[in-house]
Amino acid sequence: SICNTGIREFPDLTQIFSSEAHFILELCDNLRMTTIPQNAFQGMNNESLTLKLYKNGFEDIHSHAFNGTKLNQLILKDNRNLKRIHNDALRGATGPDVLDISSTALESLPSYGLEAIQILNATSSYSLKRLPTLDKFSSLLEAVLTYPSHCCAFRNLRTEKQNSLLSIFDNFSKQCEITMRKPTREIFYRDDSYNTSLWSAEKNMYALAADEETFPYSYSDMFDDSEMTGFEFEYDFCQPKILTCTPEPDAFNPCEDILGYSFLRVLIWFINILAIAGNFTVLLVLITSHYKLTVPRFLMCNLSFADFCMGLYLLLIASVDAQTSGQYYNHAIDWQTGSGCSTAGFFTVFASELSVYTLTVITIERWHTITYAMQLDRKLRLRHAVPIMLGGWVFSILIAVLPLLGVSSYMKVSICLPMDIETGLSQAYILLILVLNVVAFIVICACYIKIYIAVQNPELVAANKDTKVAKRMAVLIFTDFTCMAPISFFAISAAFKVPLITVTNSKILLVLFYPVNSCANPFLYAIFTKAFQRDFFLLMSKLGCCKSRAELYRMNYFSAYASNCKNGSSAPGP
Repeated sequence: SICNTGIREFPDLTQIFSSEAHFILELCDNLRMTTIPQNAFQGMNNESLTLKLYKNGFEDIHSHAFNGTKLNQLILKDNRNLKRIHNDALRGATGPDVLDISSTALESLPSYGLEAIQILNATSSYSLKRLPTLDKFSSLLEAVLTYPSHCCAFRNLRTEKQNSLLSIFDNFSKQCEITMRKPTREIFYRDDSYNTSLWSAEKNMYALAADEETFPYSYSDMFDDSEMTGFEFEYDFCQPKILTCTPEPDAFNPCEDILGYSFLRVLIWFINILAIAGNFTVLLVLITSHYKLTVPRFLMCNLSFADFCMGLYLLLIASVDAQTSGQYYNHAIDWQTGSGCSTAGFFTVFASELSVYTLTVITIERWHTITYAMQLDRKLRLRHAVPIMLGGWVFSILIAVLPLLGVSSYMKVSICLPMDIETGLSQAYILLILVLNVVAFIVICACYIKIYIAVQNPELVAANKDTKVAKRMAVLIFTDFTCMAPISFFAISAAFKVPLITVTNSKILLVLFYPVNSCANPFLYAIFTKAFQRDFFLLMSKLGCCKSRAELYRMNYFSAYASNCKNGSSAPGP
């Protein structure tokens, strides 16, 4: 034991020659000792060696550091500055059976020398976000790790290993059952071919049992004493031992890829391409139009931008899912704790809240325009709409930033939504968002009920175009919120810690319902309208395309303008 010293250089231990069967070296609390050099323990012991190297100042372990040793346990815990173990640090060594790297700053494990490890302890190793390939852990029986997602990898390894062992065990059991009443001499001397077969099967079993991967039990456990008479069994049967791993994945992070289902992986690309392309087209056409920027156009620009951001969120999620498919467990920590997930989460919350806010303002503007159609002095102007939408932007940005400041979190789930409700403040945050969305839905419903009543009133003289727009938007916005209703319902239940569906199933709602409005809005609100089609073809004519269609729209516009002038009314608006 060499502990609590001021030694700066690693001591020369090669002069120690112990004949003890289980030699233990304890090296601890030597904070000025920063490296373990090559061949540091060579020749110390020819038998089992336990190295307890904890709470030192180690930062690096060199190549072949454990060369020439038969390691039973290698304890490196609480070396908080240890960032690197050379890939060949264990080359030339036998073992270890137990490796403890808890509370270290290691970012990776060596790629060589892990095959003999039966117990791996890596708790509080927060920098260890990726594990080596699973075939390196061929003898692993127990793993205690930091991140639940890493246990998903060992769950797959456990299934494959268990199936392999069960197959061998089943074949061996059948051979013994067929010949169990034959005397030992017949088995091993009278039938050389069968002797070879049985010996090969038993040898395979013991190759697996040699590193204690199996539970041994004897033939006497399987047969009655009367059936064992005249037999000489020298080997044990084996049954597979289950690999255990903690912490187990929780309900928020099940062992699956980001999107979970294969059909969602296809649908999300279709939806995000439509959302990005459609909303970008609407923004481009409305911004470049030579017509006056009216309040409806201004509001539609804001809605298109919000839905465009939702498309970016879907693109990020779909891209990362495609890159990590089948191995998400090895990328989960980097993704969920990194800037990528935070960016995706910000985009989706900002886009969702700005979209709901804008839809509410559009509805109120439609109701106000129709209700006060004959009172031009009460008409909503652009100077009124700009500060209203500025307030919506500030609100949406604030709501989206709060999870980055510790109120809830985007890191809780792989799809980067603020589902963390562990604290009272986080729970209040989620409930606030849901309640505001429900209030917005109620306001929209109330406004359109009033619009419908106003349109049906023969005493109200409303412009024909306002009536048509009101009817169309009534259907569209009501449909939008109908799509959001199931998400709000399940989200409210989850916020009260009574989840009605799993995270896996919620991904279906989030792909099929949550972003579908962002995909549909640009088409239903703008692209399918005559005003947008006119602006689109006029823009294309400037680029040398669709000139005949653009000229037709110009003629129709001036015809309508001349007709209105004769009737004493203003030119038709866009």
